[in-house]
Amino acid sequence: MRKLTYFVACTIDGFIGDPGGDASSMFKYATEEFLEYLKAEYPETVSAEGRKLLGFDDAENRHFDTVVQGRVSYQLALDAGITSPYAQMREYVASRTLTASPDPNVELITGDLVGRVRELKAEDGMLGVWLCGGSQLAGELLDEIDELVIKTYPQVYGSGIPMFGSDFAVTEFTLDAVRVFENGVVVRTYSRVR
Repeated sequence: MRKLTYFVACTIDGFIGDPGGDASSMFKYATEEFLEYLKAEYPETVSAEGRKLLGFDDAENRHFDTVVQGRVSYQLALDAGITSPYAQMREYVASRTLTASPDPNVELITGDLVGRVRELKAEDGMLGVWLCGGSQLAGELLDEIDELVIKTYPQVYGSGIPMFGSDFAVTEFTLDAVRVFENGVVVRTYSRVR
């Protein structure tokens, strides 16, 4: 069984974007030290365009061969004219509004989201499935998430888009690892308690 990992960036108070969905204030934390970490540990989570710009577009995927993201997250790429932001993986976009995929590498999930994610997790393979975002998608898939990798940036928003857009439910995870960077970014890895 492959793992579904929610690999996400957030503020200290748990927001992945401001009330309008903008998270650009977090970009300043993409320092050389942090980018080297991503390049070495999670190269597949950098967009195909970013990988080219940073000179590691040929890096092998280390953790994931599949990405699932929500329509709002995917729209950021579409607004930039990019139809396959993570071309180094199989891409799935959960959407109730898109009727056709704009790219042959992107498959739409328009129906049973949980069922489709369970099918992806049940596939044979050494690499897992990355839940890229957003909030509502993470909330709908909370019961399927096996691992959290949370990149916490040293900012407080006060309000905005939470990591999980879901009803109240206590869900336990175990802390596996912590990595602290000079710029104050903390990356924590948790495993689901089942």
